[in-house]
Amino acid sequence: MANNTPTTELCTHSLTGMSYRDKDLVNELIGERTFTDVMFTQIMGRRPRPVDLRIIDAVLITLMEHGLTPSAIATRLIYMSAPENLQGAVSAGILAVGSQFVGTMENCSGLLAQLLKSDNLEQAALELAQQYKSSRQHLPGFGHHLHKPDDPRSIKLIELAQKETELAQDHVNALLALSKAVDSVYGKHITINATGAVAALLGEIGIPTQLMRGFAVISRAAGLVSHIAEEQRVPTGRFIWETIDHAVPYVKKSTD
Repeated sequence: MANNTPTTELCTHSLTGMSYRDKDLVNELIGERTFTDVMFTQIMGRRPRPVDLRIIDAVLITLMEHGLTPSAIATRLIYMSAPENLQGAVSAGILAVGSQFVGTMENCSGLLAQLLKSDNLEQAALELAQQYKSSRQHLPGFGHHLHKPDDPRSIKLIELAQKETELAQDHVNALLALSKAVDSVYGKHITINATGAVAALLGEIGIPTQLMRGFAVISRAAGLVSHIAEEQRVPTGRFIWETIDHAVPYVKKSTD
């Protein structure tokens, strides 16, 4: 009879010790390996190569911060309302990591995977760009309302990836082919944004599409803690609240 009891490979503990996967926490990890190294191993189930660590660090730094975005504003307002609940304020901001902001690399990664299945990358990219233009849908990984004509973060990330000789460059080349097709179909230059570049880089090191947003969550959590630290020194929550309260007028409408 089959044993259907679930198992875990992530961690075990005893009265005198603890292990992460097959490594002793005290004797093999603490003081011996970096957070990024252990995090990658826990998530992916394999020890990262040096190139993996360079890519992950670049991605985490890129996604950590972008000023007073919806996630940061949510964190600051919740912290203003409940300063005893730091984790609640961080979680409020994390909930904004989704399909519109920060977490959009998942959507772009799906498109790159679709292109990589094609025998003719350039033609597939043109057809995909035409499909999005005709349907008037937003194309994941492209465009930015603050960074024009190019998102400097995406340029740097792509340059970093192209210097890594261990990477196959398949995902990067698919992204660049799509970028060329987008400019041609739309008749103007539309920048690859940071999450588009992140999708390509994480794909290059084997991160599954359905896990990519997790790295955005890890990165942005650190950024949101920094917003709380600043909120403790220079409170802005009430200012944000009062600004919105005065900026959005009340319009009386009859319910009769």
